[in-house]
Amino acid sequence: MKTDIEIAQSAQMLPISQVAARAGIDEALLEHYGRVKAKINIGPLRDRPRKGKLILVTAINPTPAGEGKTTTSVGLADALKKLGKNVLLCLREPSLGPVFGVKGGAAGGGYAQVVPMEDINLHFTGDFHAIGAANNLLAAMLDNHIQQGNALGIDVKKITWRRCVDMNDRQLRNIVDGLGGRMQGVPREDGFDITVASEIMAVLCLADGLKDLKERLARIIVGYTYDDRPVTAADLKAQGAMAALLKDAIKPNLVQTLENTPALVHGGPFANIAHGCNSVSATDTALKLADYVVTEAGFGADLGAEKFLDIKCRAAGMDPSAVVVVATVKALKYNGGAAKADLGAENLEALERGLPNLLKHVENITQVYGLPCVVAINRFVNDTGAELALIRDKCRELGVNVALSEVWGRGGDGGVELAEEVLRLCGQPHEFRFAYELDRPLREKIETIVKRVYGGAGVSWSAAASKELDRLEAMGFGGLPVCMAKTQYSLSDDPSKLGRPEGFTVSVSKVRVSAGAGFVVVQTGDIMTMPGLPKVPAAEKIDVDENGVISGLF
Repeated sequence: MKTDIEIAQSAQMLPISQVAARAGIDEALLEHYGRVKAKINIGPLRDRPRKGKLILVTAINPTPAGEGKTTTSVGLADALKKLGKNVLLCLREPSLGPVFGVKGGAAGGGYAQVVPMEDINLHFTGDFHAIGAANNLLAAMLDNHIQQGNALGIDVKKITWRRCVDMNDRQLRNIVDGLGGRMQGVPREDGFDITVASEIMAVLCLADGLKDLKERLARIIVGYTYDDRPVTAADLKAQGAMAALLKDAIKPNLVQTLENTPALVHGGPFANIAHGCNSVSATDTALKLADYVVTEAGFGADLGAEKFLDIKCRAAGMDPSAVVVVATVKALKYNGGAAKADLGAENLEALERGLPNLLKHVENITQVYGLPCVVAINRFVNDTGAELALIRDKCRELGVNVALSEVWGRGGDGGVELAEEVLRLCGQPHEFRFAYELDRPLREKIETIVKRVYGGAGVSWSAAASKELDRLEAMGFGGLPVCMAKTQYSLSDDPSKLGRPEGFTVSVSKVRVSAGAGFVVVQTGDIMTMPGLPKVPAAEKIDVDENGVISGLF
């Protein structure tokens, strides 16, 4: 059986100008990055009205058994095209950290991939490098200002801005820098975040153009003065240079699926740390060009989908027409306590114990947000009829249908059943609503997410988090949405609590404002903004031969 990368490398890709023509994008708007990828100058499209129906793909909490959310998104777009629909796919760009760490690639799988897979997984069009450069320019200008006399009176113990790098590197989480004497800087405790957790990433993904981007960059808070006043990028006169570094990165990237369906792959904030969605500019552009737009949000409906709906859709005025919740029989059995080695054997008892996790995510979509929903079971050959029937019966009790997805092995043909159900849902009336209203206090918004979306009993606050919440309210940031940083492996903030835990309390350890992005980040449990590599990194298996052919990207 071919690996993902072998399938991708044998793909017959169309010239990107032909893909653009299929999407209704004029050749004059393309900025080519070789033969099969390009950036789009979306300026001339800005005044077009949106015409497309937005379809969100989310999932249950991820497990080592895998769910296949991106694969399902790609296959669904291909299936809609097979049904004669004008469709565009919108995905995030992979981060090098997970590519070299656990995943080894994040462009779909099997016969449902976006290509060129190697480019997309590695440097692509350089967007992440530009984001890292803009982030670190701001850090350099901040430290230089202090070194050159500190006219703003910045307290080095109150600096909140960190440098970033797009790699899992636990050694950089907490560092001391500025050593070597007075001319080498001011010694202080510091640290790095992974680029996809940077506020610059969030700003780029939520900005609707260069003007908005520059205004958001200007609002970024980098620290506080001795008398506790916020210091912004505008105070450092940094926003212009940062925007100059990002002027190309803000343009969406156009590629294609294995079946030549047009795809916009742009932006990549983590969903367990940041808001987990591709860029507003890409999704907005797709909605102006296509009749159906398929997009995905990271991890489960408790993380990526919650932020997609409460942050991105609210900010961009988007109203999804249908939501797909992806699950696998194996992942549900794992949630029910079955050992990873035993997931291939029929186990209705473990499946029934794990099903509440799926049902909670479905309830979030249908009952909290009021959106039409279908469950997509990413089918494996050893899933039994009894197991599939049990899932159908339990979902039917919630008024939700189940569609089998076989896109990994069959491409778009394997997603036709799912596509037909999605089209049916897109024709259903619905009343989209948010989980919370912006005019509520920050604590109430956080507690609402914990109780309504996670199913928890309440929240405990560290002294530092409680003090910061009071300060943010006093500074006028109380009306912002909240971006929860939480483990992806559980509905709770404890990754060991699988299934559908109840009665738990979520511990809020830190709170900070991302004034440029326009939300308040809430760190729960022991979530970190710089991941580490696993014991056996995927990087150990990635290689390139003398002809430049890459292997090992799964």
